[in-house]
Amino acid sequence: MNRTTTAIAALLASFLVTTARAENAFACTAESRQRNEATVRIVFEEILGKGRIAENEHIYHPDFAARGMTRDATRAEDRAASEGWRSMAPDLQMKVLHLVSDCDYVAAHFEGSGTNTGEGNGFPATGRTIRVRGMTIFRLVDGRIIEEWSSFDQYALLKQLGLVP
Repeated sequence: MNRTTTAIAALLASFLVTTARAENAFACTAESRQRNEATVRIVFEEILGKGRIAENEHIYHPDFAARGMTRDATRAEDRAASEGWRSMAPDLQMKVLHLVSDCDYVAAHFEGSGTNTGEGNGFPATGRTIRVRGMTIFRLVDGRIIEEWSSFDQYALLKQLGLVP
């Protein structure tokens, strides 16, 4: 490659990077981030916190997947898990402690608390109270949740339920 070709290639690469950044900046506005954060709050405050699962199905993309350590879950499986948490602790309260967003990604630090008076998600009713914190990262497309990655303190949950020493 001669100097002219190298300079043209460098200029073209610089243009493409600048154009890609400008397109992302245009698509990622403060308004779109706020809308995505509001959608994520619905998961915790309405779906998990109040059990309004069917009423909020519209926030999920048809190609939704809950990404797991060993396998991914479909929307139907994720919905069943939400119903299971509500069955396990009918008084479940959810708090969003922190939200951080970057364009189509929103990270939520949350806390769930309630009384385990029912069976759900494989847990027996113990009558014990629980309080667990966790984090979920969501990816949204066109304002709808298409992917999520969740983690919470499962050992603390089992210990509080009296299921492990």
